[in-house]
Amino acid sequence: MSHKAIPDPGDGYCGTSYAAKLLNLSVGTVQTLVEKNELQAWKTQGGHRRIALQSVEDYQRRHHIQTHSILNGNERLRLLVVEDDENLLRTLQAYFDKWDLALDATCMTSAIEALLDLPLLKPQVLITDLRMPGIDGFELIRRLSQHPQLSGMAVLAITGMSPAEVARKGGVPEGVQLLRKPLDMGWLHGYFHALLSLRQLSQRQGQESEMA
Repeated sequence: MSHKAIPDPGDGYCGTSYAAKLLNLSVGTVQTLVEKNELQAWKTQGGHRRIALQSVEDYQRRHHIQTHSILNGNERLRLLVVEDDENLLRTLQAYFDKWDLALDATCMTSAIEALLDLPLLKPQVLITDLRMPGIDGFELIRRLSQHPQLSGMAVLAITGMSPAEVARKGGVPEGVQLLRKPLDMGWLHGYFHALLSLRQLSQRQGQESEMA
């Protein structure tokens, strides 16, 4: 499978992380279900699992699992984190769970997996590491900027690279917020709080305009 373009969301398949989120299971459990043929899947040339969404829905029905909110069109802020350091991912998820904020976070360790599932996830905010194996954060951001349906999302790029190293890689586009590691979690909490407050204000103004 070519990864030169972001796939069509109507292809009927999703990645392991997305399936895990839909089923409220760990990625490892989903991989086991695939191996047991309880979920139907195939692998790309790069070795990434693509799981049939129909088989996920069938599994949900068999086990009476409620469809996850990312498919219910709720008002939570959809956040995608792409970071190959699994310890940092677990730390971030722990903070997201602890904060009393309407965040719906999906974490992935691969930019390729993120590109495959972005049309399904439709995140409003992307947090991506810049230095990753294979497709790095620079390339991920570049590809997103070329996709009209996804170019409007807020992007936070995180890195331990020096400013000179980032510059040698071409830097990040205007509008991308560059955050240094270790992350300032207080700043990140304030960022999401402000973003959610602005969304709520915009929604109220829209409702008032409709009622006027």
